[in-house]
Amino acid sequence: MLPVRARARRAGVKARDVKGILPLMVLMVIVFLLLLFWENETTEDITLTSIEHLHVDYPQNSALLRYCNYMILQRVIREPDHACKKLHVFIHERPQKINSVCTSSKQMTCPNYSDSSCFQSETRFRMTVCQLIDGTRYPACRYQIAPIEGFILVTCDDLGPVNFQGYIE
Repeated sequence: MLPVRARARRAGVKARDVKGILPLMVLMVIVFLLLLFWENETTEDITLTSIEHLHVDYPQNSALLRYCNYMILQRVIREPDHACKKLHVFIHERPQKINSVCTSSKQMTCPNYSDSSCFQSETRFRMTVCQLIDGTRYPACRYQIAPIEGFILVTCDDLGPVNFQGYIE
């Protein structure tokens, strides 16, 4: 086997040619890492805010013992400042049934003192209420589970439900 220098001489590669490539390679690695971290940073701040992602769990997840803790961690549900949500509700009905609430004749002003109109479901829905019992900063939040049945309140646009506004037992 030929030594490396002898092979390089035969191929016409000089050491100074390789040294000229080194800064370019370092620059390419830095650009790659910047793009990688920039992409992760932007996608981390974008959280899914659809009513289906935040509030619909159909069919209901089978993690019954620590359901609320599991679901809130899995779906990254928190306040914008990364504080624990004090109360969160999961609806255990088909998305089509939730969409039909927007055609309900029961329309009212939303209970959160906004000018928005809410639609109330005409039938009771199965839900799980998760009440914060320990923790202040996500992900160190612990919840108590309370299965309930009640009417849901949603705001709607032309495509269907936009925001879950609450429930009435």
